[in-house]
Amino acid sequence: MIITTFDELKKACNENNKTIWQITQEEEAVNGDISVEDVRKEVLKHVVTMRETIQTGMNSTEKSISNWCGDDCAKLVKRYTSNKHALFGKLFEKIITYAFATSEENLRMGRIVACPTAGSCGIVPGVLVAYAEEYNLSEDEQINFLITAGKIGSIISNKVQLAGAVAGCQAECGVASAMCAGALAQTLGGDIDVILNAVALAMKNLLGLTCDPVCGLVEVPCIKRNPILSVHAVTAVELALAGIESKIPVDEVIDAMRQTGQLMSPMLKESSLAGLATTKTALKLKEKIFEKQTK
Repeated sequence: MIITTFDELKKACNENNKTIWQITQEEEAVNGDISVEDVRKEVLKHVVTMRETIQTGMNSTEKSISNWCGDDCAKLVKRYTSNKHALFGKLFEKIITYAFATSEENLRMGRIVACPTAGSCGIVPGVLVAYAEEYNLSEDEQINFLITAGKIGSIISNKVQLAGAVAGCQAECGVASAMCAGALAQTLGGDIDVILNAVALAMKNLLGLTCDPVCGLVEVPCIKRNPILSVHAVTAVELALAGIESKIPVDEVIDAMRQTGQLMSPMLKESSLAGLATTKTALKLKEKIFEKQTK
């Protein structure tokens, strides 16, 4: 059976006394006609790629074609290596730096893991790799994290296409934050109820997030959303682990997300026809880019 809702996932976990990652790797093995070991090997490749992307991103200051972005990660690194530590400590520093590094590699057309999309590629790796380093997560635990995140994204995608052009950035960075929240809650020992609460809390507080990229580029505001929504995911986990519940069940939150996407104006869904993309400054930047292209 292919699990397509969070209710089904919860039922499967409880009836089999298994975690999300255990249920999911078995499901993937059956559907792909491969062994569970092979499933985990494939997931490990993605974990390794995430680490490599972060390292490449942190060592590069190459600017994008627009020349707007590409050195923000370096600015963070410089700040943190000059003894000006982040307010919330080393883990916080790493999360936002790693999310930035990954997202900037995407704009450079570097190798990234779309998790679940290219525009939201820094959120899950930012938290996973930073937490793994600071708390010495084993390779197996990192694989479990990513399998859990993947299943959460897969279930959401059954109801909503994960694309800014379909449902706005709530379907990209919003879903990535929810995936990250659920996976981190699992890693921290949360049971299925805590995990699904973390997903719901992260997702419902990002409903309506528009996709209004300046000049149609995956740069502004996309890149900065990655580190910010990485921290958003961690906040959702802290609330869920404290026993704070989403009054709206997670499946219903996803229903609301789909409805919100349907009601959202096409002008706010990756078309760059409204929002930040049509501010005075954005229009001036657009003129400059077109001037460069015509010369």
